[in-house]
Amino acid sequence: MELIDTHCHLDVSDFDTDRSRVLSACREAGLTAIVVPAIQAQGWEGLLATCADAQMPRLYPALGLHPLYVRQHRERDLVALEQAVRLHRPLAIGEIGLDFQVRELDPAAQRHVFESQLAIARDARLPVLLHVRKAHDEVLAMLRRAGVPGGIAHAFNGSLQQGLRYIDLGFKLGFGGMLTFERSRKLRRLAAELPLASIVLETDAPDMTVAAHQGERNSPEYLPDVLAALAATRKADPEAVAAQTTANARGILNLQ
Repeated sequence: MELIDTHCHLDVSDFDTDRSRVLSACREAGLTAIVVPAIQAQGWEGLLATCADAQMPRLYPALGLHPLYVRQHRERDLVALEQAVRLHRPLAIGEIGLDFQVRELDPAAQRHVFESQLAIARDARLPVLLHVRKAHDEVLAMLRRAGVPGGIAHAFNGSLQQGLRYIDLGFKLGFGGMLTFERSRKLRRLAAELPLASIVLETDAPDMTVAAHQGERNSPEYLPDVLAALAATRKADPEAVAAQTTANARGILNLQ
């Protein structure tokens, strides 16, 4: 089976001591591609270098400014993003979005950074990788105005109706490690009800680990656990689910 991890922070220091081993384990698990989203401008250079060094699975960079770090972002970072997109042509713009769960983060500042990055994505004709918490309706409205060429709603946990609205805008919905926990009943119901043609797999490693490794660092090598949980939830053949979700990822991210 061929698998694609559509959201994994493999560039961060958590993997500095064993990144090569992790990539080897990923190969054995059937992963052929991993999408590595950015967090802050200061990390772009290291992220690009990490992606350039890997052969199999291929590591594909996404560049962007994460909403949780809005206090650290500066206007010059948005200018730098435009320049980096032209120079490096990343796979996507991300990780970007709105996070209203953390109340001390300025919503107006988040909106400005997010809207600016949507404009960059639209002009570059690149998909976006979304981080959204307690802000789905507002993000959906902003996406409709922005006219970006689709993308992925990472770690989707909204309602079925919101999921269908993302799909109408050309987005896929990412499901990861939380799906492997029996207690995630709402999420499992959502994964069963949404069309498989609109679902992609992810780990969000090193965060949001799978049930079999609870309390440990998450890793992209655990993506088969997510696949197994999605297949079980949908009462579907794992190979068929792997084939469809991989095709979904390739289509939305323009992967050859």
